[in-house]
Amino acid sequence: MQRTFMAWGALLAMLAVAIGAFGAHMLKPVISEHYMTVYETGVQYHMFHALGLVLIALVAGQWGESARLRWAGGLLVIGIVLFSGSLYVLSITGIKVLGAITPLGGVSFIAGWLCLALEAFARKPQR
Repeated sequence: MQRTFMAWGALLAMLAVAIGAFGAHMLKPVISEHYMTVYETGVQYHMFHALGLVLIALVAGQWGESARLRWAGGLLVIGIVLFSGSLYVLSITGIKVLGAITPLGGVSFIAGWLCLALEAFARKPQR
């Protein structure tokens, strides 16, 4: 689990940089300022949650594997796909109905962070 989440976190962070660069260099001249802001929001959340996966991998190395940590990582990946992915497609295509998918990604992010918090609270203090 630790290696898997570290690898996914690193790959998704790399992808966030590439998608951000694509937006800055290729999309900025062709999409509206509003949609550029939407796109950049997708990139920001994408990177934050890719780094969240790296954090979960490090925590799993310290605390050991658990179902809650697996859920936390999985939910962050789902959140990136649904939240950031829907914002990327919305920005490029202008299809507004895709905005209905974005909150599902936000809920996945919230649930993932909650799983990490619950795992932290469940840990017994080390002496």
